[in-house]
Formats: sequence, C-alpha cells, structure tokens
Amino acid sequence: MSAQTPSRPAVAAHGWVQALVVVLATAVAMGVVAALGLWAAGAADLPDGAFPRVVAATLVTAVGGTVELTGSAGGLASSDAELTVIPLSVTLTGALVVAAGFLRPLRHRAVAGAGELAGWAARIAVLWVLAMLALSFGARQTFTLSLGDLGEDALGDLGELFGIEPEVGFTTDVALSVFFGTLWLLGVLVLALLVARGAPLPARLLRFQESVRPAAYAMVVLLLAYVVLGLVIGLVVAATRGHVAETFAVLLLGLPNLAWPALTIGLGATWTGRVEGPFGLPMPQVLDEVLRGRDVSEVNLGTLAEQDVRMWWLLVVDAVLLPAVAVVMARRSPARVRPWQHALRMAVALALTVLMICLVGRISAHYGLSILGIGDLGGGLAGELFLKPRTWGALGLALLWGLVTGFLGGLPARRLRHRGEVPATTGPGVRG
Repeated sequence: MSAQTPSRPAVAAHGWVQALVVVLATAVAMGVVAALGLWAAGAADLPDGAFPRVVAATLVTAVGGTVELTGSAGGLASSDAELTVIPLSVTLTGALVVAAGFLRPLRHRAVAGAGELAGWAARIAVLWVLAMLALSFGARQTFTLSLGDLGEDALGDLGELFGIEPEVGFTTDVALSVFFGTLWLLGVLVLALLVARGAPLPARLLRFQESVRPAAYAMVVLLLAYVVLGLVIGLVVAATRGHVAETFAVLLLGLPNLAWPALTIGLGATWTGRVEGPFGLPMPQVLDEVLRGRDVSEVNLGTLAEQDVRMWWLLVVDAVLLPAVAVVMARRSPARVRPWQHALRMAVALALTVLMICLVGRISAHYGLSILGIGDLGGGLAGELFLKPRTWGALGLALLWGLVTGFLGGLPARRLRHRGEVPATTGPGVRG
C-alpha cells in the first residue's frame, strides 16, 4: 500500500483538468500574439467580420496546418492565388507555453515511467485535436474585390461593364491541419523533454541524456538568442525610422522568419528568392531590395553587403554566439567528455537546427488576376514572392561551423564547473 501512495499526487497532477489548462493557455497565448500582429497589419479592417477567422487561420498555419486560398472571377476572368508561410512568432509562442505546461507537473523528479509520460502527453494531445478541429472549421472566409480599388481604371470599367466581381478567400484542409498540428504538438513535447535538464525520463533513456540534452539545450539557446537580437533591432527600427505598425506586425507574426534565416546566412548559406508586384518585405528593407527584380536573386552575405555593408555583422554575430553556446553545451556535459566529442555533438545539433530552419523558413506567395486576357502579371493585379534555401550547402556549412566551434567551446569548458556531471560516488542518503 505504501508503494502506491507516492503515485497518487503524480496522477492527480496529470489529470484532464490540468491538460485542459495547458491547451487553453497555449491557444490563448497564440491567439493574442496572432491577433495583435494581424491588427497591426491592418487585418482588423477586413469586411464581413472576417478578423476572427483570419486569426484562426493564422493559428492553423502556425502549427503546420494547411490553409488553401480560393478565388473566382466569373466566366470572363480568371484568378489564381497561393500562400505558403508559417508565422513563426506565433509558433514559438505556442511552443514555449505548451512546453512549460507539459513540464510543470514533472519538475523535481529524476525518473518517470514511459506510461506516465505517454498518458500525460496523450491527454494534452486529445484536447489539442479538438482545438485544432474547432480552429480548422472556423478558418474559412471569402472576400469580394473591387477592381477600381486596385488602381487599374480600365480594368475597373471592364469589370463594371461585364458585371465581374472577383472573389478571393481561404479555407482549410481539416484532416491535414489536424494531422500536422498533432505532429507539431508531439514534436514540441519531445523537444521539451530533451532540453529541460530537470525533466524526468524513463529509466531506459537516461543513458542518452548526457549526449543529447546539452546539445539540444544549446541549440534552443542559440535560436532564442537570435530572436531576442531581432526583437531589439526591430524595436530600434520602430523607434527611429517610423512604420511602427508595420514593424510590430512583422515582430508579432514573423520575427523568427527573418532572424533564423539570418543565422544561416551568417554561416555563409545562400537563399534564393524573388519579389515582384505589390508584395514586399517591410523589414529589413535591404532584403526586399535584393529580391525585387525580374530574375531569381541570391541572398547571402555578399549580395546583402552590396546593399548595406552592415550585413557583415551577421558573420560576427555567428562567430560570437556559436562558440558561446558551445561552451554552454560543454559546461552542461560531464567533464570526461573530450573536445572532439563536443565537436561532433555540436556539428550534428547545428546541422539539425539549420535543417529545421530551412524547412520552416520558406516563403511563397502568388496572386494573379486576368480579365479578357488583360491584367495578368501587371499593375496591382498580380504579384509573386518566394524565398527558399539551398539546403545542402547550408547543412555542409553547419557541420563545419559545428565541428570548429564545438571543439573550441570544449577546451575552456574543461576548467569550468560542469552542471551535467553525475558524482562518481553517492552515499546511501544522497539522492541521485
């Protein structure tokens, strides 16, 4: 009987009410960030009370869900639209909140059974699926466009003559959105267990914590450091150069979309892209200048520095932050780990981090409208924006940087106190 008593508080701390609190807190936090960002971007002025549905669509895309753009323009016209982007500021907010809620009842424990962890995660996942269903069904709206508002008088007259009222809207693929949203949740929960040093693991996995946890923690620190730097730069831009609303819209919706690719560019990686038509990148302006043109452009340290020599600071920031997080990684590892082992772990961790950035940092947007063959790819009726990485080159550079900085970070860490080291001997009364 006494052996079962300690498990009761743990079970109570992992109940359905606590799981509901975690899911609601995550959804509310993401919704607030998305709503503020969309409001700053002017989405509150959308007709037909569409603002809540746009917020719902933003939350769906933030966790990997699929939102499809729709359009129709009648028999005498044609329209085409496409949008692929993840609002990573909303994604990061949700990940931090759900990870904190998941780990809170598990703190101050060294070991937890696989069944206990799976049951706690399953409760959160079930309620999260219900939340995703509600958001997916709510993220649907159609808008009617006025051709005269697009600045094309001739096409506006044609539209009035033939009674053409183009419509654009969005809808969700419910099944795919729920599937990818659930994968996102499970990935965040697994990452939370990998990163948090105080989180319990099943006994069979304890042998992996010395090699995996310090590297995972270091990469999270690196990503958050870049977000903080981007936030500081964004606030300075808003205070000194105006465009406050547009800047805050970018910060609240897509700060990591700019900060994390900047990390890869500082490593020497190249992204390719193009901006044409009404689409634009409000911050930083130098990126818009490099991408805007008729041909596909390369975005790297060289092309950015041609527009603004200060872009070389991206290289300096990487050269400072990467050795710093390598020291953090080494300090959280046992002292017996050798520098070459730190180098390998840092290389693998950085390569996986860069791969994640390459996968989630892609942007693609297109809109086109043609009436009687007039207007396609012209004026304000069409536009294209895309940005994608050269993944293999970025991964190779990440491996190289990881090997060098991991080795260098492991050298001074050998003389520092190691938080991750387990004492060689423990007495009977000492807790492990």
